[in-house]
Amino acid sequence: MSQVTIFDHPLVQHKISKLRDENTGTNEFRKLIEEIAMLMGYEALRDLPLEDVRVKTPIEECMTPMIAGRKLAIVPVLRAGLGMVSGLLALVPSAKVGHIGLYRDEVTHEPHEYYCKLPNPIEERTILVCDPMLATGGSAVSAVNFIKEHGGKKIKFLCIIAAPEGLKRLQEAHPDIQIYVGHLDRELNENAYICPGLGDAGDRIFGTK
Repeated sequence: MSQVTIFDHPLVQHKISKLRDENTGTNEFRKLIEEIAMLMGYEALRDLPLEDVRVKTPIEECMTPMIAGRKLAIVPVLRAGLGMVSGLLALVPSAKVGHIGLYRDEVTHEPHEYYCKLPNPIEERTILVCDPMLATGGSAVSAVNFIKEHGGKKIKFLCIIAAPEGLKRLQEAHPDIQIYVGHLDRELNENAYICPGLGDAGDRIFGTK
C-alpha cells in the first residue's frame, strides 16, 4: 500500500479550518492554499537526496550539503492544483512545472484528460502532483497514470482535503507512490462532494461560479 502522511500540525489544521469557512473570500482563500501547500511541501521534500559541495565561507572553505540530482517537477492538476504551485515553488524555485488538464463528467464523475505537458526528462525527477481536493480519486489516479505513461517514477501526491473513498482508490491503484493529506474528511455525498469539505476549490481560488 502507498505510504500516507496525514498532517496533524496545528498551523496546517488552523489554515484548513479558515479555508472551510464560506465567508473566506477569494484573495484570502488563495493565500491560504499557497501557505498550506508550502507547509505540506516542506514535509513532503524531507527525503530529497543531498550531496556535499565545496563552499568558501567568510571564514574558510568547507564541504556542505546541497540538493543532489535532477530538479524537482511540480505537476498541478488543472485548474485547482494551480493554487498550490506558488507555495511549492517558494521552497524550490528551480523546480520545473508541468500541467495535467482533466475535467470531470457531471454524470459519471469520471475524469477525462484534455492536456498533459511534463518537463523532460521526467523519469529522473522527483514529481510532486498537487490537487487541493481528493474526492472520488478518479482525477488523481488518472493524473498519476499519465505521468507513469510518460516515464515518471518517483511520484508524490499532495492534497489539502481528502475523502476516505478517494484516498483508498488512489492507494489501491498506485501502491508505489507517497501520498500527503492535509486533512482526511468524513465522506463523499451523493454528488461526489467531500463532506464537510470546503466547496469547489477551483471556484474559490479563481473567484468563479
